[in-house]
Amino acid sequence: MILVTGATGNIGGELVAALSSAGEQVRALTRDGKAVTGAEPVAGDLNKPESLRDALSGVHGMFLLPGYTGMTQTLAGAREAGVEHVVLLSGNSAGSGDLSNAVSRYMIESETAVRESGLAWTIVRPFGFMSNTLQWLPQLRAGDVVRAPFADVPIALIDPYDIAAAVAVALTSPGHEGQVYAVTGPESMRPADRVRVLGEVLDRKLEFQAQPDEEARAEMSAAMPSAYVDAFFSFYADGTLDESTPLPAIAELTGRAPRTFERWVRTHVSAFG
Repeated sequence: MILVTGATGNIGGELVAALSSAGEQVRALTRDGKAVTGAEPVAGDLNKPESLRDALSGVHGMFLLPGYTGMTQTLAGAREAGVEHVVLLSGNSAGSGDLSNAVSRYMIESETAVRESGLAWTIVRPFGFMSNTLQWLPQLRAGDVVRAPFADVPIALIDPYDIAAAVAVALTSPGHEGQVYAVTGPESMRPADRVRVLGEVLDRKLEFQAQPDEEARAEMSAAMPSAYVDAFFSFYADGTLDESTPLPAIAELTGRAPRTFERWVRTHVSAFG
């Protein structure tokens, strides 16, 4: 049995599908225990390690999201329940070791907890998600102009489908214990590049406009804690995080090239309707 945390999220949902289609027994953790196709549902809260007893029973492999309170206790409970291998979703910024950055810090602390857990572990560090493009939906529904920050920052965006594929390989085949995989998409794209592809696929004449930093900071501050806003400005305005170079890990792990942004858009085109 493999436990998938965040089973209804972008990556967790893809992972449940990948594992179940490969014939694996999957248990899907959600806060309310809602039904998840291809998996046995179970309720639990990663912020409350004591709520995970039923979820961990009989599990040998586990996909774990980062940044939750009680991570050390959760991993201790997993070890006591007989879990053998945990695959942690982290982020590329964890490699910086910068504990002053709020985003990097929770990734680093999660990685440290996994490394010290006594379990076999694998860490997957994806670059930016293609699915973050869905943040533009309100603008796309309102008109044909997309305004976005950090216009000059190229990122080798990755499809969550490919992140899940890498995690599935790590959980179901030998030789991945103690490894850290940085996973990316096949090409480096700026926001304007994504808008262009969206326009082509949706057959719309879309326009990209660079959002000034001051406006972006105000908008982001309304949606997230200030420490996270500072972290993202450090990454993309100050240039402390470079996610511009496509890497070979997806091809090496899965035996195929990572999916393109165009394919991601076509797969999710109904979301933009």
